[in-house]
This record gives sequence, C-alpha cells and structure tokens, in this order.
Amino acid sequence: MPLFTPDLLKNRITDITLDDLRALGVRGLLLDVDNTLTTHGSQKLDPAVQYWLEEMAAQGIALTVVSNGLPKRVEPFAQKIGLRYIAFACKPCPLGFWRGVHRLGLKRRECAAVGDQIFTDILGSRLAGVRSIQLMPIKLEQQPTLRFKRMLERKILRRYRRKRGMPEPEERAKPIH
Repeated sequence: MPLFTPDLLKNRITDITLDDLRALGVRGLLLDVDNTLTTHGSQKLDPAVQYWLEEMAAQGIALTVVSNGLPKRVEPFAQKIGLRYIAFACKPCPLGFWRGVHRLGLKRRECAAVGDQIFTDILGSRLAGVRSIQLMPIKLEQQPTLRFKRMLERKILRRYRRKRGMPEPEERAKPIH
C-alpha cells in the first residue's frame, strides 16, 4: 500500500466499528488527539466519543494516545479520558508509534494509528509498519502550512475515494475562526 494511503477512511472516530477493526486484524489503537478525539487544543470530549472509547475498551480493543502535542497539552487530556499517552511523538517518525505498540503489548500488524493528517498520522504509521485509519478533521485550521497540507490531502483522498467507488463527502469541516 502506498505511503500516503490509509487502510481505512472514516469521517469521525465514532464511525469506526468493531467489524472494521476485525476486518483489518486490529486489536489495538494508537489515537491522535487534536482533530481526532477532540478539536485542536481542546480539553473537552464529546460524550459520543467518550462512549465510543468505553465501548472499544469493553470489547477488548487496547487504546493509547500517541500525539505530537507537548506533555502539558496531552497529559491532562489523556488523564481525563483514562488513557496512557505518548506526547511529542515526532510523527511521522515511527518511534512514537513503536512505543505505542510496545505499550499495548501487541504486534505492529495488530495495531492501527487513528488520525486526521496524512503527512503525520498515515505516513508515520506506514513507516512504523502499523495499520492506519484516516479521519476527516473535526475543524479545519487556518495556519498557512496546515491549509497547504490539507489541500494536498484532499487530492490524495479524492484518489482514494475514486479507486474504492466512494462518494465525495457532502459536508466539509468548518474552519476555526
């Protein structure tokens, strides 16, 4: 599979099902925080996401947070949701993913990284040898570098959808003001 192509594409984390994970052979998830579990910089968790996390754990899916965020950002959020974390993971470098896999006590092929960015989450998971699940961002950022990356991502995801006969999304994430 190409370096920039996810194993699975979903709109939101709550759209990932146990059947999806079983089809991929996944028993553990390496979860990004910003624009994946919550909006960028937020410490609030949507109740639907909390329920999804509880259900995944109850079904035996091992969970840990792997984020590029600094510990002062990631630690309070991870504690709030009751998960261990790896902050400043330096994605797309594979080291943070490998640490997450080791923490879960699973094999790389049994884990999937879940995130909203192709050039960090998907590329990094590919380099680390773990599965990848791409989510659409909860809200689009306005920083010029992220806007440029999102433009490139749209082209990659358009090709991904076309190859799989998937429709283009009806709603786009709203920019953060």
